[in-house]
Amino acid sequence: MKELGLIQQELKAPKSQTNAFGKYKYRSLEDILEALKPIMAKHKCFLIINDEIILVGERYYVKATATIHNDDGQSVICSALAREDNDKKGMDLSQLTGATSSYARKYALNGLFAIDDTKDADATNEHGNAPQQVTQQPRKINPIEIENLMALVDETQSDIEKMCANYKVKIVGDLTITQYQDAIKKLQAKKGK
Repeated sequence: MKELGLIQQELKAPKSQTNAFGKYKYRSLEDILEALKPIMAKHKCFLIINDEIILVGERYYVKATATIHNDDGQSVICSALAREDNDKKGMDLSQLTGATSSYARKYALNGLFAIDDTKDADATNEHGNAPQQVTQQPRKINPIEIENLMALVDETQSDIEKMCANYKVKIVGDLTITQYQDAIKKLQAKKGK
């Protein structure tokens, strides 16, 4: 689906929300959806997001599935899981499930539209004006992201060992989030052919 790549390139969903307690910026599900709507209309695509409750081991998870469709009947799917907290004070059970659904939906959209939650190195580069600092290692992908990637690898009948060698990692779990998003984009393009 060629439109997905164009939408991924055009989408800008800045972190416009502030967590007062943790003093950090973040983007909400609503921020992503509002940024997406005009771009999707431009490319004549539409998005459907569904939730289902699934049992994994002894815990229940909300599985959010985001599906983008184009006018030609093509679609691309991405899913993400989120687990309800055992005890979240100040929320009744329906609020807790709603918050968990929003979280899962946000990460399904992050995967589908290649939205990176890490800062670009240039955004924090002080061009030699700041004292040297120890850099933090890039975030590795989580089990849900591994599951999403492996599903696409199976679907496209791709060679996982060749993919790992291409990114210079031994196993899929060693991929950084940036490498993961690049791999997802390439596999989705392969799937769309």
